[in-house]
Amino acid sequence: MVDTLPGRPVPATTPRASFSRAGSGPTSRPVTGMLFVAPTAVLVLVFFLMPLAVMLFMSFSDWPLLGSHHLDGLANYREVAHDSLFLHAITFTLIYTAITTVMIFGISFLLVAVSNSPRRGAVAYRTAFFLPYVVGTASAALLWFADTNDQVGVFNRLLLDLHIVSQPVGFLDTPTKALLTVVSLVIWKFIGFQVMVLLVGLRAIPDAVHEAARIDGAGTWQRLRYITLPYLKPTLALLLMLSISGSLLAFDQFYVLTSGGPNNSTITMVLALYNTAFSQFKLGTAAAMSVILLISLVVLNAIQLRLLRSKDA
Repeated sequence: MVDTLPGRPVPATTPRASFSRAGSGPTSRPVTGMLFVAPTAVLVLVFFLMPLAVMLFMSFSDWPLLGSHHLDGLANYREVAHDSLFLHAITFTLIYTAITTVMIFGISFLLVAVSNSPRRGAVAYRTAFFLPYVVGTASAALLWFADTNDQVGVFNRLLLDLHIVSQPVGFLDTPTKALLTVVSLVIWKFIGFQVMVLLVGLRAIPDAVHEAARIDGAGTWQRLRYITLPYLKPTLALLLMLSISGSLLAFDQFYVLTSGGPNNSTITMVLALYNTAFSQFKLGTAAAMSVILLISLVVLNAIQLRLLRSKDA
């Protein structure tokens, strides 16, 4: 309460109201925001931008594992363009990406129909589908390598005991068998993640929309086409991007299971890059391959986002 004795001036404002804290003005807000962002910016600079700049520099240099390096322009890119093994790796990676993407999407839709059922045991199905996803890719590949062994593998023993085959199959003996074996591993490993994401997308669709469609006489296929798929379009786009990017970057499963064999028939782009860098010790050429792979991923994801936005518009 302000004292108003005669002859004593009344202050215009109270001391509390006239107090101004240092740094509380509008000019301090950008500084405060920059301080919050600074740790993340430092991490991005140290662990992403600087290695990316070094990789770009290496791609334009003759960079042996030991000894001095020097700039040689586009020589590494010209070598990559004439590298038949890397060109074959690009073709094989695209084929592998197409097969895995189509099969994972097709099987996941069937499993979602089972997992989304209100019947008893649906929770057990969802748990069983998701459990392989928590296993590391390299560990899953080692497990698959043991299971497909001709002598002690579980798969061959099961086929022989059921009299489906008369001799061991040889799951990794031919290019086709090796590819299908790796694809089966990838489906077993990643199908649970796909199913869980699709289930979340399905649960987000309001029940009232389906109920209104049923009242209007819409059948199952009509509800799937005009309700379920439009609502799931963002989810499907996300899964498509993750599937394509993950398949293009496939390494662990091929390195453990096939090591690029038989006869270099299952070499992916990343495996070819790894062999160039750590078997042939051509770090400059491997850096050029990395740049090409990075640009390919950026372009593919940009095209997918552009198509998705154009359809939404």
